[in-house]
Amino acid sequence: MSVTLSPSSRRFARLLALVIAVLLAVVAGTGFLGFRYWQERQAVNLAHERSRQVLETLDRLKSIIADVEAQRRGYLLTLDPSYLKAYGVSDESVRRDAQALQALVVGDPLQNHRAGHLALTVVAKLREIDDIVKTAQTSSGPAALAMIRSLDEIRSQIDQMVDHERFLLVDQEKRAEALEQRKAWLIAAAVVIVAVLAGAALLLARLEARRRRKAIAENVALHSDLLARDKKIRRLVDANIVGIIIWEVEGRILEANDAFLRMVGYDREDLTAGRLHRTMLTPPEWRDRDARIVAELRRTGTAQPFEKEYLRKDGSRVPVLIAGAMFEEGTSQGVGFVLDLTERRRAEEALRQSEERFRTLVQFSFDVYWETDAQHRFIHQEFAESLADAPATGSEIGKTRWEVPYLEPDEEAWQKHRETLDAHLPFRDFELARPAPDGSKRYVSVSGLPVFDQTGRFVGYRGVGRHITERRRAEEALRAMQAELAHANRVTAMGQLSASIAHEVNQPIAATVTNAQAALRWLRAQPPDLDEVRASLDRIVEDGKRAGNVISGIRALIQKVPSRKDWFDLNEAILEMLVLTRSEALKHGISLQTRLAPGLPMVQGDRTQLQQVILNLILNAIEAMGDLDDATRELWISTEKEAAGGVRVTVRDSGPGLDPADVERVFQAFYTTKPKGMGMGLAICRSMVEAHGGRMWASANEGGGAVFQFTLPQERDESIPAKHVRPNSAA
Repeated sequence: MSVTLSPSSRRFARLLALVIAVLLAVVAGTGFLGFRYWQERQAVNLAHERSRQVLETLDRLKSIIADVEAQRRGYLLTLDPSYLKAYGVSDESVRRDAQALQALVVGDPLQNHRAGHLALTVVAKLREIDDIVKTAQTSSGPAALAMIRSLDEIRSQIDQMVDHERFLLVDQEKRAEALEQRKAWLIAAAVVIVAVLAGAALLLARLEARRRRKAIAENVALHSDLLARDKKIRRLVDANIVGIIIWEVEGRILEANDAFLRMVGYDREDLTAGRLHRTMLTPPEWRDRDARIVAELRRTGTAQPFEKEYLRKDGSRVPVLIAGAMFEEGTSQGVGFVLDLTERRRAEEALRQSEERFRTLVQFSFDVYWETDAQHRFIHQEFAESLADAPATGSEIGKTRWEVPYLEPDEEAWQKHRETLDAHLPFRDFELARPAPDGSKRYVSVSGLPVFDQTGRFVGYRGVGRHITERRRAEEALRAMQAELAHANRVTAMGQLSASIAHEVNQPIAATVTNAQAALRWLRAQPPDLDEVRASLDRIVEDGKRAGNVISGIRALIQKVPSRKDWFDLNEAILEMLVLTRSEALKHGISLQTRLAPGLPMVQGDRTQLQQVILNLILNAIEAMGDLDDATRELWISTEKEAAGGVRVTVRDSGPGLDPADVERVFQAFYTTKPKGMGMGLAICRSMVEAHGGRMWASANEGGGAVFQFTLPQERDESIPAKHVRPNSAA
């Protein structure tokens, strides 16, 4: 009776036979690997035992050599025979151990050669020492001792053999450790394989039908997932955004993308030929760090990002950031991600150099650099090394600027400055005065800029300061000198105007005399005409006041009085100067014309100084036109209100004019076009105008001659006292 197996049973039988065959093969393979392991283990144990015996023999030799040396040295130093009580025994021990050592290292060519050389050296040295001992009574002590010190050569040979054997022991221990790992792996693999195959054989029949039903769907899904994963990985690799490498733990680079190859300067042929290796790419000073990273990889399976350098093919270096991970636990391969840090290093270096340049700039250009927080408290201060009387380091940190002791400015100026800070506005040249140790003042000019974060939130101020004490002293000295020069200039001008002054004073005096004579005549009349007398006396009073005003103006110009600021009518001040210069203009045949704007706003300043400016400009124009032959001599003086709110004064003449090259030079000190000029008049005039916040300039007149103009700023209306506000009428 024959039994026919179904196709499913036949497949199951074939699979079962296959499982059994595989199981037998695994058992055979495991047995073979176990036999190999036993052989290698025996060899390692024998080698380890031999090395141990060699080390023990070498230790005995060193001990015996030391005893021999001590005996001979003691005898040679004292010639006492008691030191030779064991004479000959030690020598025999040395020879015996040397021969035993040769037998132990017969399998190691290098050690065998060293042992043979050591035995010959020992025999020769012992023979020499014996000869020395026998002739010790007649030989030189130091020479004999020198011969015994030559045993150091034997010690050196023994130390070399000891180092070699210890190195072999370390290697044998590593091999033993590797064999133990292999043993554990073999046992585990055998157990797992047997268990898996046994379970698979038992479940094979039950799962066959289900596997068949799911095979197609699973294969399709798996294939799709693999394709998608491979596509993503390939896209990442081919994108060349960062360098990607596949490596072995030992250091060989198996695969790399183009970004990495460009980074290190190698091509794909070098990669294919196996010329890319971690050790070759890593500079010597980074290899210890690499060894620690490899140990971390073996322990955890990942390496956190760290910075290092790679050697390029051309010998240059490239800084990189690298991280990696093992593919699977227990494998020796993994993937690494490499980022080129060259641009970042350049940016960092540029930033460092920029900081150095900025620090140098601050050190050489300013005396202090400071930073404050959002509450205006100092959080950082740096003082120049050359700065004297600098505050103690950190003494002002945490304080606001107004909490630090200052002598100036006043409370009102501080209030305005705090309004600027609270509005988060930049400021420049805010001047302070600090007390110095000697009681004097130290002036500081501070400038700052507000600082905002990325969200636009105010976080504080950053700025610099400069000590301006010497500049303030120089300015004060300059102002004093200018005052002296201005006074001298006024006195000189009065000397030039002496004839005109006499004429202007004589006119009201002569009129006073005439009116007085008329009054007397009206009194002598019968009857006296008292109305005419009263009118004559009124005219006498007016003439006296006019003479007094002329004298007062002259005294104010000549006197050396301190600068002061008052509100005054600029048109009236100009008219007073025209009174003084009218006779001088008539003497030179000059037509003096004015065009003074009505309703001109009041100006604030030193009336005497501004009158001196006008007087200088008028006299310069008269003198420039004094040498003209028959040409028209005209002088115009005008005032007008500027669109920006200031006041402009213009003095225009019909003289020879200005060379375009001299338009600015005429304001330079000691530059003059007059044969007897000092070259200081226009320089003083410009400094006075600028001290009042205005400006002064010159230009050529269109019809010939020169034009000199200056402006004065207009103060805000609310700052003008009511008594100085004039109605909008003509001057």
